[in-house]
Amino acid sequence: MKHALSVTREQDFAAWYQAVVSEADMAEESGVRGSMVIRPWGYGIWERIQKLLDERIKATGHENCYFPLFIPLSYFEKEAEHVDGFAKEMAVVTHHRLIQKDGKLVPDPDAKLEEPLVVRPTSETVIGAAFSRWVQSWRDLPVLINQWANVVRWEMRTRMFLRTAEFLWQEGHTAHATVEEAMEETMKMLEVYRSFAEECVALPVVAGEKPENERFPGAVATYSIEAMMQDGKALQAGTSHFLGTTFSQAQSIKFQNAEGQQELAQTTSWGMSTRMIGGLIMVHGDDDGLRVPPRLAPYQVVVVPMLRDNDEDAAILDYCGEIVAQLNKQDAFREPVRAMLDKRPAKAANKRWGWVKKGAPIVVEVGGRDVAGGNVSVLRRDRLYREDGKLDSQIIAKGDFLDAATGILAEIQQGLFNDAQARLLGNIDKSITSLDALKAYFGASRKPGWALIQWAKPTGPALDKVIEWLKGEKLTLRNVPLDADAADGNCIFTGDKAVERVLVGRSY
Repeated sequence: MKHALSVTREQDFAAWYQAVVSEADMAEESGVRGSMVIRPWGYGIWERIQKLLDERIKATGHENCYFPLFIPLSYFEKEAEHVDGFAKEMAVVTHHRLIQKDGKLVPDPDAKLEEPLVVRPTSETVIGAAFSRWVQSWRDLPVLINQWANVVRWEMRTRMFLRTAEFLWQEGHTAHATVEEAMEETMKMLEVYRSFAEECVALPVVAGEKPENERFPGAVATYSIEAMMQDGKALQAGTSHFLGTTFSQAQSIKFQNAEGQQELAQTTSWGMSTRMIGGLIMVHGDDDGLRVPPRLAPYQVVVVPMLRDNDEDAAILDYCGEIVAQLNKQDAFREPVRAMLDKRPAKAANKRWGWVKKGAPIVVEVGGRDVAGGNVSVLRRDRLYREDGKLDSQIIAKGDFLDAATGILAEIQQGLFNDAQARLLGNIDKSITSLDALKAYFGASRKPGWALIQWAKPTGPALDKVIEWLKGEKLTLRNVPLDADAADGNCIFTGDKAVERVLVGRSY
């Protein structure tokens, strides 16, 4: 069967991914290594993520604000573990002016900054400094804020949406009076991410705690949602961190409690980024391009008129315009349906395949015969082909389609989730009890998923030895699932009595 993309997932998953990003008009190279131009369709998906996630964040009591892109280096130096964790990825501004020299623009030696400025890799330090000003009394707590921003981490190996030098995200930061309140916040936001991923992105995930070596620099505990891509690799799709007093100590976030005593605030941070779009591509895409869950699609229904530069064209456009107008009056997922009329002067077939590659959930084609018969030709992106390999374009009465449209969108949303969930649940091996078996599982010629193994939670040199072995096999510890069965055996790495179960896999 011939597909819209020149490379299939089976042939070369990495090349297929890049083809989807390009052919679906998601993003393109910018001229700066690791930075991308996010094109309107890709950014439209990000806007949908912003809207739906922002609603959930605000529903939990958080307010949006904004903090500076440039952070004084001294802010990072106050928290040694944090700066060490990001030091190799920091972009640093050292001068504030350029001059002409030998025909080239160079930094002016006389314009060197007194203190270097770090281009925001994350905002714990600068927000902590603000919290130290805002929080004086227990009455000032909790502080619950979120910002939508860009961040820069100078990655050496980049891939659009998955790992870029600059990316977009939201980062939440909170301060609390007690450990219990801060932990409740950490887990609440983890659940916000889990429910958003599953309900809006149609992305089934495993929520759990990161092992010690995978914690956010400076965190007491880090929790994540992990998603399985079609090639079996894991993608960390969102994180929530309990920071304890690490940054409070460094940034002097203190408050007077009800008894008049000084205490350090307990803080949290949590974030989700444009990496989620990379996950959407690798979980839902097929050999014809992207498939966008209806809740995230900038346009859920695209109507393509089949114009022939004759007297029928005006009637076809009027007919299509009426369909779009009727759809936009309907509600899907408690929002108006997002339908658009593609009137571009291009061949209908080219427009159809363009929207197929972009992953628009429903493509409706209308020609002169459809107008005469009161019909439409409907192509569902989740069911593109019939059993004989031909496009499954169904001719339906216009009124019947209008009545069924929102139901079809709901079916597509649920179907994408069901397919991805079956893949996830069917590719976690829980039977592995030895290092040899673990190595054999990931050494298989097929594309494996993950292994859920007994784990003694080693630390220090014992953990270092585990990590060294895992690196040799190109494996990582993902998280300890919150809903995993209790440990009942021995750790396959140390031989000690296991205390929990941890997911192991290859990852992005």
